[in-house]
Amino acid sequence: MSSIQEVKQRYGIIGASPLLDRALNKAMQVASTDISVLITGESGVGKEAIPRIIHGQSHRKHNPYIAVNCGAIPEGTIDSELFGHEKGAFTGATGTRKGYFEEADGGTIFLDEVGELPLSTQVRLLRVLETGEFIKVGSSKTQKTNVRITAATNVDLIDAIRKAKFREDLYYRLNTVEIKIPPLRERKEDIHLIFRKFVADFADKYHLPPIRLSNDAVELLKNYRWPGNIRQLRNLAEQLSVVEQDREIGPDILMNYLPGIGKSELPALYAEKKQQSDFSNEREILYKVLFDMKNDLTDLKKLTLELMKSGVSEKFQENNSKLIHKIYGDEEEEEAISEDLQDERQQYLPIYKEGSTEVHHETYDTDHETVEEENLSLQDKELELIRKALERNSGKRKDAADELGISERTLYRKIKQYNL
Repeated sequence: MSSIQEVKQRYGIIGASPLLDRALNKAMQVASTDISVLITGESGVGKEAIPRIIHGQSHRKHNPYIAVNCGAIPEGTIDSELFGHEKGAFTGATGTRKGYFEEADGGTIFLDEVGELPLSTQVRLLRVLETGEFIKVGSSKTQKTNVRITAATNVDLIDAIRKAKFREDLYYRLNTVEIKIPPLRERKEDIHLIFRKFVADFADKYHLPPIRLSNDAVELLKNYRWPGNIRQLRNLAEQLSVVEQDREIGPDILMNYLPGIGKSELPALYAEKKQQSDFSNEREILYKVLFDMKNDLTDLKKLTLELMKSGVSEKFQENNSKLIHKIYGDEEEEEAISEDLQDERQQYLPIYKEGSTEVHHETYDTDHETVEEENLSLQDKELELIRKALERNSGKRKDAADELGISERTLYRKIKQYNL
């Protein structure tokens, strides 16, 4: 059995990170078996190297090794690609075709981005894992295959299972052994080594002197988050090798090639609070619109009444007197409507306290610029004042309203509210 150093040299793996060595050691341990392996890790960490190591260290190394990018094959043709099809199975099937599982018989098949497989294809794959059998598209004949399946994904399959996008039984069949590849930001000691290897390769490819990083630039390189991992680091080395004329790269130049550097990521808690704040603002705007609509409706009622009094026949007024009285009250209240407009605009505006279902109101006095809070006890005092004012004025609403300092229409509404 080869050592880790021999495997690194053979497959061009650079780094001495303990996390990387652990993943490589696990791959070498399972290589001699036929159990399925699931390689997990972020995009760009180099997951495709592990299946090649497993195949190269196994007894299948002289048989075919086929890598399939499941995310790059259209859903309508992926079954045909994996399992083959018979002539005439679908439009364009002019002949019989072998699928990857038939071609890789006796060897290893690597399913990259396995989380992108359609659910119907997942059922077929599960059957291959459990029985080693498959059926070509358009055929009724069962065929056997002897393949070692390795798979890789950069998505959370547990979350995909909860969302019904991935079969739970297939996950546990693929995940007999899981090998996690660490992201580049967790291998800081390897970042500069890998960068120098890329720089040397591109200097040879483009026939240019290799670039060098200053000490400060090296520290910046190590402390960057590298969301694109090794793939992003390789692109950076190529850009610097081709674009920059100066072969000595400092941190000021390097920062121009590192997107998002210096920007802190906002925590999820802030986003949640912001969402609650936005909802509160929307609620306040909604209530403001409703009160504006109420004032507009009052203005409309006044205008309609004026038109009915001046622009329609007496017969129309007589026929609709009950309706007019129901909407506008007594005729003597017509003058009170104009006063009521100002009263309506000074009515109570809702103020909602966060985290409480209690509703308070504020009354704005335009003359004294004071704010009074109304609570439940004020309703009793208001009722008592209205009752006393009516008693002192022998039930005359107009006189009682003048004594209370409110419009007659407002008093009329309060009488109805309190069933006086």
